[in-house]
Amino acid sequence: MKIYFVRHGHPNYREDCLTPLGHKQAAAAAERLRDCGIGQIFASTKGRAMETAGYTARMLGLDIVPCDFMREIHWGSLDGEPFPAGGHPWDLADLLAAEGTVFAHPDWAERDPFCRSQMVACCETVAAGVDAWLGTLGYIREGAYYRAGENTDRTVAMFSHAGSGSAALAHLFNLPFPQVCASFSFDFTSVTLVSLPDEPGRLVAPKFQLVNDAAHIARLSTENIIGN
Repeated sequence: MKIYFVRHGHPNYREDCLTPLGHKQAAAAAERLRDCGIGQIFASTKGRAMETAGYTARMLGLDIVPCDFMREIHWGSLDGEPFPAGGHPWDLADLLAAEGTVFAHPDWAERDPFCRSQMVACCETVAAGVDAWLGTLGYIREGAYYRAGENTDRTVAMFSHAGSGSAALAHLFNLPFPQVCASFSFDFTSVTLVSLPDEPGRLVAPKFQLVNDAAHIARLSTENIIGN
């Protein structure tokens, strides 16, 4: 199975929709995905993700399956105390990295400052949702990997956000979420391709095939910053 993870286009966050630039990016992403063999389209139920997915869905004549578990994560404080960098996952990761902090700890969620953030519960929601979703596609989580079932030779696309997409990838690849934020960036409508071997009965590990491919919007704008 192949999974194309696609971030939404340039957004109006206040209205939760795409800007005119975002619509152009979404159309370009649809062209990028036209010949990828996508047979199912899934999307976060946030407006900016659904609008982005709509371009590809219309081009391919497919419905969009809404996925609440991929709605964008929150990173506010649990105890009301202010966070460095406002708690924003990427800014916080950059700040802590500049201080020499090592993120590669399986118990990252129990460590300060992450243990005081809403992002932990959000990442857990994404992880549980991803496993349930993959279960419907023929892959059952067992420990760190997935048991492949029958009829898994398919290609799907998931349209979501930088945060929830990063949380999903962190879970799939057993990486600490802060490490993904520190090491990966995802431009608007960028395409990340993950594959899972089609080997019925076997325990398999996901594989990165492509990360943050945004060549399709290179001529549209240089305004491609990490957001949410």
